[in-house]
Amino acid sequence: MTGDEAQQRHAALSEQIRAHDHAYYVLARPAISDVEYDRLYRELLDLEQAHPELAAPDSPSQRVGGQALSSFKPVRHAIRMMSLDNTYSRAELLDFVQRLQKLLPEAKLTWVVEPKIDGLAISLRYENGILTCGATRGDGATGDDITANLKTIRSLPLRLQPSADGKPADELFDVKSPAQIPEVLEVRGEVYMTKAGFEKLNAARVAAGEEPFANPRNAAAGSLKMLDPKQVAARPLAIVLYGLGETRVSGSLAAELPATQHEMLAWLASWGLRSPEFHRICGSPDELIAAIDELDRVRKDFAYETDGAVIKLDPIALRERAGATAKAPRWAIAYKYAPEQAQTTLKAITIQVGRTGALTPVAELEPVFLAGSTISRATLHNEEEMRRKDIRVGDRVTIEKAGEVIPAVVNVVISARTGKEAPFDFPKTCPECGAAVARAMGASVDDLGVVWRCVNYDCPAQVRGRLEHWCSRGAMDIEGGGDVLVTQLVKAGLVRDVAGLYRLTVFDLANLERMGAKSAQNFLAGIAASRRRDLWRLLFGLGILHVGAGVAKSLARHFATLDDLSRATAEELTRIEDVGEVIAKSLVSWFQEERHRLLLEHLRQAGLNFHSSSYQPEAPAGRLAGKTFVLTGTLPTLKREQAAARIEALGGKVSSSVSKKTDYVVAGEDAGSKLVKAQTLGVRILNEAELLALCASGQ
Repeated sequence: MTGDEAQQRHAALSEQIRAHDHAYYVLARPAISDVEYDRLYRELLDLEQAHPELAAPDSPSQRVGGQALSSFKPVRHAIRMMSLDNTYSRAELLDFVQRLQKLLPEAKLTWVVEPKIDGLAISLRYENGILTCGATRGDGATGDDITANLKTIRSLPLRLQPSADGKPADELFDVKSPAQIPEVLEVRGEVYMTKAGFEKLNAARVAAGEEPFANPRNAAAGSLKMLDPKQVAARPLAIVLYGLGETRVSGSLAAELPATQHEMLAWLASWGLRSPEFHRICGSPDELIAAIDELDRVRKDFAYETDGAVIKLDPIALRERAGATAKAPRWAIAYKYAPEQAQTTLKAITIQVGRTGALTPVAELEPVFLAGSTISRATLHNEEEMRRKDIRVGDRVTIEKAGEVIPAVVNVVISARTGKEAPFDFPKTCPECGAAVARAMGASVDDLGVVWRCVNYDCPAQVRGRLEHWCSRGAMDIEGGGDVLVTQLVKAGLVRDVAGLYRLTVFDLANLERMGAKSAQNFLAGIAASRRRDLWRLLFGLGILHVGAGVAKSLARHFATLDDLSRATAEELTRIEDVGEVIAKSLVSWFQEERHRLLLEHLRQAGLNFHSSSYQPEAPAGRLAGKTFVLTGTLPTLKREQAAARIEALGGKVSSSVSKKTDYVVAGEDAGSKLVKAQTLGVRILNEAELLALCASGQ
């Protein structure tokens, strides 16, 4: 076969395989047998082996291949990826609709209702029709490049080509000219794991002695963060796409750009991109409620987990006028369905010791099926909550999944009591190490005097908890660092703190149960990659009292290095967004402890990154320097972004929430709870004219 003949045959095979992938994974209408599909795929691989130059990035062979990654590169989103505000209340949903109508009084609003898919938000970037990058949402501005892993998803096309639903598989694709392909097309959506695939995966993990995933969302997120795409390919992942990011088109295609959400869904499908199987267009609040109820009835038949409905303003042009807050668009909201409940018997109560030493009572239950999974354990929160609900061993109890993720005991079925139920005596010593417990070490203001804590910092349970937290996806993101492996590391005396992870070798791991050479290498590769994580992840991973991920990000924006932060006074810290007196005192106290200073020195020697990539040096002082503003309501002439830009240009800071550190609240029409809170705290209220005068005078 000549080179030209090989190229022509490769192109024909690629088109056939793409068509059959679309028919099987998107349309659910396979047109040929598995044997015939495998024959085509094998011929394609043989051609590429003989002619390596044919293995282009959009070849079907590139779905699974390449070397394992050492880490994920950061990707800056061209347009910020935002999250949605949510509600469980129909009254709040109707308030949301009314607020938008007041903001857009002359418009007849229509809405689209879609499933809220319980998956991982991602962004895909196609350039001239070829998938060039796929990224996680991350913090909204920057995500992780997981392109190689996303390419393993069969329902995701590597090349944009128009599809025609209803045609035979070999007629599904009709190649357009380059002028008809978007120059840039960013598509947003969710990657999920099917419910059936999740159950099968967990069964296999349990059989292999591995820790099962908590839910399909965690399983999907964990799969996409694996460093070896070949392992990702074995996971039952799928994708649904429902939004646009940056889009650049020209020529006749510009006239085809959708003007509404429902047109966008059809437009995405026309490019071979899978869109939600359910959506309804609604022209009134009554139609919205009816669509939400209809979705609730049918969602159990979907292949994926859903926990609510997403309501979006249909006309895209009106969305731009509605704008967004710092975190979420004003034109969309998620309505969460009430958690499912079930009744079962509480067989025993055990005590779990966490990384902060907190003693958490756990209900050991008669297994019961709830919201897509079998539940055998549920949290009882703390001793006070148990006493308030009068929970006893042997009780018949009602459980639910809080947010359809974490099982909790809601109440006791008093009418089912027989008299044999026994109250539970909360332990006065740590069940892990035998040390005393106390109530004076609350991890938050709310739990002071409520939560019992082990006072022994070296308690094995606390050591395990700190290690698991450090390895978690939200912190240093070390693949494989779950409770099964961590328990073995601590029990064997191999690791006593997080710095000890960076001294591990293959030989240390070789004697652990079910730790093969490949697993050991993957774990050590994850540890090595974590050395380059951003400063905010390290801060969060340290588990400093009161310092969550949001506070860690604020600190990393304010301080260039960890050393700068360690020298900060409580007074300096309280001037930072999201940092109050309690957090400031906790940080200062943490850095003053000798064992923590020694831990940081060990981490420095291990080569961890102590520098922030998100550091934002203070702008030159302006006439509004040191002043914090909050904007609320609709201003007469200025858009909120314009008002914020004026304030920031003069050195002022614009915050999204009102606190005692707020200097001014600028209130427009329909100002809500922020205005009320400002009045309660005695914060000075400005209208637009007063703001402009202040900008002019700086007084």
